[in-house]
Amino acid sequence: MTSPIHISLALLAALILSSIAPAHSAPRKQPNILFIITDDQRFDMMGNVTPHLKTPAMDRLAKEGVRFENAFVTTPICAASRASMLTGVVERTHGYTFMTPPLSQKWIDNSYPTLLHQAGYYNGYVGKFGVGLPNKKTMGEMFDRPVVMNRNPYFKTQPDGTVRHLTDIAGDKSIEFIKQAPGDKPWMLCLAFNAPHAEDNDSRQYIWPDHVHKLYQNLKLKPAPLSNPAFYNGLPEFLRDGTMNRERWHWRNDPWPKKNKSAEMTKGYYRMISAVDHNIGRVRQAIEEKGITDNTVVIMIGDNGYFLGERGYAGKWLPYEPSIHVPLLYFDPRPQSKMKSGARPTAMVANIDVPATMLELAGAKKPDSMQGQSLIPLTTGDDTPPDWRSDLWVEHLMMNDSIRKHEGVRTERYKYSRYFEANPILEELYDLENDPMETKNLIDDPEFTYLANRLRKRTDALRAEYGGIFTPHPSILKKIKAREAKRKAKQ
Repeated sequence: MTSPIHISLALLAALILSSIAPAHSAPRKQPNILFIITDDQRFDMMGNVTPHLKTPAMDRLAKEGVRFENAFVTTPICAASRASMLTGVVERTHGYTFMTPPLSQKWIDNSYPTLLHQAGYYNGYVGKFGVGLPNKKTMGEMFDRPVVMNRNPYFKTQPDGTVRHLTDIAGDKSIEFIKQAPGDKPWMLCLAFNAPHAEDNDSRQYIWPDHVHKLYQNLKLKPAPLSNPAFYNGLPEFLRDGTMNRERWHWRNDPWPKKNKSAEMTKGYYRMISAVDHNIGRVRQAIEEKGITDNTVVIMIGDNGYFLGERGYAGKWLPYEPSIHVPLLYFDPRPQSKMKSGARPTAMVANIDVPATMLELAGAKKPDSMQGQSLIPLTTGDDTPPDWRSDLWVEHLMMNDSIRKHEGVRTERYKYSRYFEANPILEELYDLENDPMETKNLIDDPEFTYLANRLRKRTDALRAEYGGIFTPHPSILKKIKAREAKRKAKQ
């Protein structure tokens, strides 16, 4: 018979062993993930960067969490960028943009929602998706609760007869998801706003909810940097005539600077951002009311940058900073995250890094196919890891004659781009430290010959790594040929 003394000693030993066991031996609870994507919001379109903007929810995220100062997209257009955020690879690799065939099943199988599903997550999607999928079932296979919504128009009549703005509807649907998500497993919700994207077929361009109408009415705005016609007229002809950037500039800025059209359009863009911000606040309030704030990570990013008259342009698509530089915020309230509130990492990060980040949060393995890196090591306030990227690939490959194709590389200080369809090829090299507005092309400066050659070779190497020389898909050429024949028939 075992004596009471022996039992007490055994119990004491068990308690001692449990107290010295490594902390990681206990399973960690997977966090919920709120992943927010905005459409056409560039890096400085938040109140914490541009103080006259009213974005308290974004400002709170930046204050309580981390704001990445140098976040970029590898392709400045929604279709390709959103495919990159789905898969963690650049456009040259996944091959998807407007007019191309759907994203292949290979990339769906290695996408973050598929892998989060496998890690036990309940996945939701609300808003703009913007990526072609192999078949109608694919969306339901990736997301348990997909609610895809598109603009055109922004105001929607509801079943009860009321009319609501799409941005507010996205907030409503996201709150519904949070309230109804099962409590026995972690969830991931991608809230993908259509705003602040303009309504292209509406002369007003920017359509905002009534509750932000009074914002910015008395704000005085100066013309955008480099918006003087003299700068635009000095650009190479290839970057001026017949470009979509210039066409949309006329929509939103002409006549310049008479009648204050440009300023009023910009205020409309601001109002749409403030409406997005309002709904981010609503969604976070729903998380707080459910009592799950302490285990919910929030990531927010813009799908591409945006010109507001700079260089005589509107839209995005080109490799200049306003077009590729985006907001990226990260908030992880869990004590084990070691996130430093208010940190502002300066390392170059990208849209392709978001999937790897979510997978690390979930405790899931990043597939070898993903080219991005988890952002988590940059959120602690420590020095940039030695293996972090020192340059970033940037490209645009959509088959549209009015959008100039380009490829190149951005380093921490310099940017090299080449428009490979120009004849002869048009190259640009900028010193971003001394010329942040990218006004002086150094490509023919003898002092920069060595640097230009080095960045050409780096561009060649990355191009080869990511997929090789651009070749349009045969189906696209067929579409273009049919469209051209139809156009000629109408003449």
